[in-house]
Amino acid sequence: MEQTFWDSNGDWISAGITLLITFALAFIVDRFVIGRATRVASRVSDTTVSRAAMTRLRMVRRLVFVAIIIVGLGIALSQFDKLNKLANAVLASSAVIGLVLGFAAQKILANPLAGILLAISQPIRIGDSVTIEDETGRVADITLAHTFVDTGDGRLVIVPNETVVTNVVVNRSTGNLNAPVKASLWVPLDANLTRAREALEALEPSQVDVAEITPDGVRIEVHGPRRPGGTRAAGEEAALRERAQRALREAGVLSAG
Repeated sequence: MEQTFWDSNGDWISAGITLLITFALAFIVDRFVIGRATRVASRVSDTTVSRAAMTRLRMVRRLVFVAIIIVGLGIALSQFDKLNKLANAVLASSAVIGLVLGFAAQKILANPLAGILLAISQPIRIGDSVTIEDETGRVADITLAHTFVDTGDGRLVIVPNETVVTNVVVNRSTGNLNAPVKASLWVPLDANLTRAREALEALEPSQVDVAEITPDGVRIEVHGPRRPGGTRAAGEEAALRERAQRALREAGVLSAG
């Protein structure tokens, strides 16, 4: 009996229709359902969605989109009977293949898993001022694989989420925002510390401490004035350090060179 067009190409047609429906559904859910929920929440609260909520919403949108695509691809592939035979042939060696692929892709898989962890625990949020591996800026976006940090000087630092999770991250947008900023300065070991303290006291700091004495010099910590407003301006620490260094230089504690 001669095969019809559907008999010859039915699997491909079914798979193609499944993929079209999958991408359409993912687009609709992402743009119209979750996106509209964000806009409605903003209108109801009369304010923009909080940074914590925005971070979670963006991560949920990406997770839902990826999940729909993966399920759709699985359904599309299930239309081919030959794949079932192939699956039976590979089943005996699936454990070995899984170990090899898992070892090869551990770095790749670590970033999405770290992204999910960041969305749940939220040590950083979109809009936070952070320092990650000596790069300081504001978190512009958090995706499944990467965190984007806008340094404010025209650069956009792209940090793998595994790095964010496994390294020390300084978040200046959380904690006690009323606490004064702190700047550290090094002076020579033979410097007059009394004169240094007097010069720094002219800046009206909340506290001046000798934090560390090493063979290379003395580290002094200067705490800025307390702020009752609960806000922290960008670059406040650098400004305090610059003023303190200028005061020590004018007092003769630091050389002009």
